[in-house]
Amino acid sequence: MAAKTSKATSSKPKAKAKSVPTPTPSPSRAEQVRSAAERAVDLPVGVVLEASDRVAELLEPFSGRTAAEKQLKSYGTQLRRTVKRTERRGASARRKATTEARKTRNKVEREARKRQRRVEITLKRNRDEVEQRVRKAIDEQTSRAQDLIDQLRA
Repeated sequence: MAAKTSKATSSKPKAKAKSVPTPTPSPSRAEQVRSAAERAVDLPVGVVLEASDRVAELLEPFSGRTAAEKQLKSYGTQLRRTVKRTERRGASARRKATTEARKTRNKVEREARKRQRRVEITLKRNRDEVEQRVRKAIDEQTSRAQDLIDQLRA
């Protein structure tokens, strides 16, 4: 957010002072050559010193037997921690996957039982309906046959 500024009593903009660049003397040809030669030598020397420092940093923990043992113990501890952390993450992922699989299995089984009950109910209803129709047809046929028998006796 911009802060509010109060206006000055004068509404005229103030002129800024211009800085005048001071001329720098150009280096002579000899100075340029000397500078380039120094840089050509300084770069490889600097690289060697930097490499030397890094090697010393790597070897410093192993300078003495006790220091080396301490560093190796530290590496072992770090490795054990990393392995335990990784193992915990794996166990957590396995438990999560198992739980998800169990939930899915239960859901599928529940749905299958529902459908099975629905099918059984439909089958029972259809069977009862067919049995009623068959009984009705048998009764009608029996009744008709009895009427024919009665007509023939008469």
